[in-house]
Amino acid sequence: MKRLTFMLAAVAGLAISAGSALADTTVKMVEVITSPPRTEFLKKQIAEFEQANPGIKVELVSLPWGQAFEKFLTMVQAGDTPDVVEMPERWMGLYANNAQLEDLGPYMAKWDDAKTLGDRAKQFGSTVDNTQFMIPYGYYVNALFWNKKLFKEAGLDRPPANLDEFVSFSKKISAIPGKYGYCLRGGPGAFNGMHMFMNIADGKGGYFNEDGTSTINDEGSVKGLQMLADMYKNGLAPKDAVSWGFNETVTGFYSGTCAMLNQDPDALLGIADKMSADDFAVAPLPVGPSGKSYPTLGYAGWAMFANSQHKDEAWKLMATLLSPKDNLEWAKEVGVIPIHNGADQDAHFKTEQFKGWFTELSDSSKYEMVTPPTHLENLGNFVDQVAIKNFQEVLLGQKPAKQVADEWAAFLTKEQQAWLAKNKK
Repeated sequence: MKRLTFMLAAVAGLAISAGSALADTTVKMVEVITSPPRTEFLKKQIAEFEQANPGIKVELVSLPWGQAFEKFLTMVQAGDTPDVVEMPERWMGLYANNAQLEDLGPYMAKWDDAKTLGDRAKQFGSTVDNTQFMIPYGYYVNALFWNKKLFKEAGLDRPPANLDEFVSFSKKISAIPGKYGYCLRGGPGAFNGMHMFMNIADGKGGYFNEDGTSTINDEGSVKGLQMLADMYKNGLAPKDAVSWGFNETVTGFYSGTCAMLNQDPDALLGIADKMSADDFAVAPLPVGPSGKSYPTLGYAGWAMFANSQHKDEAWKLMATLLSPKDNLEWAKEVGVIPIHNGADQDAHFKTEQFKGWFTELSDSSKYEMVTPPTHLENLGNFVDQVAIKNFQEVLLGQKPAKQVADEWAAFLTKEQQAWLAKNKK
């Protein structure tokens, strides 16, 4: 009898053990701005989270950035939605306007770390219906990398202060055999940088007039677009640059192929690893005829799908990744400006290499930050697909800059005016 009792107890114990294993909650998470180093770092942070939260497992799906928009959209349309997704700012309108994202406000209200969260994180994460559908994990601010050695070889000792110098300095550097002035980005992710130069040339930041008409086909904006096309046509950028994305432009810069690159702090990671700190610097962007410049401020963050079956566990994961400690580590690893107040006092950010970005952030009289109109439902497809194809057509001389700018303006005006009509108070 004792033997039978022991066996029954053992079986019961195994059943309880098996039940415990089966009770593990799996949180599905999708990463979209993917690269091998950041994926490995994210896996490390996830492993630490899982260790601290027994019973919660995280399934990470990493989509290749070049096709991430279409691949993720296909997943969602097929009903294969994650619990947590990395959300670029320009995708917000599509998913939030279709009631697919969870309101994070109630979770933030009980979140201790919300006390140190910067105002911009609250502002930028709630651009749709004034609802916190996303919490940014950091900010991408454009500034100008310049190669001191190539500049010196061309007889130059400082970065360009304005657009005229930007072009003339590029010409001088491009006169060096095998070298180019500018690492132009014509492929994936090109829109923000291109539109930034259009704004600088126009002397006006943003996308719209008050009545919802787009400014992207202003006379000055078209001149900015034509400036880039002329630089490409005249050999001031490599021919391959028409299809270059992030990795190609960064490689072009640190290899010494081209001497100037407008990029966010995430480019600093690869460049600082390949170049001596004495051979390059990061300067504020050149100003336009108005004496002002309009750096693009982009961002991405974490969002929760409204149909998640594991919302508490998903929030626990998000709150951990967005905590001051994890966010600071993440910002250093992926190259973004962190979201919590006081993080800029960390020694990592108090270096000469970050000077260009912090100059732009601190001088609002000269540098006006421009953020994408993330409230527009169809912005993601326009920015990541349509505008890239059209920009390449302009660079290759297949379409006039004015025609393309007019097409963009017609689309953006229609989108914005429809949004304004829908949101009339």
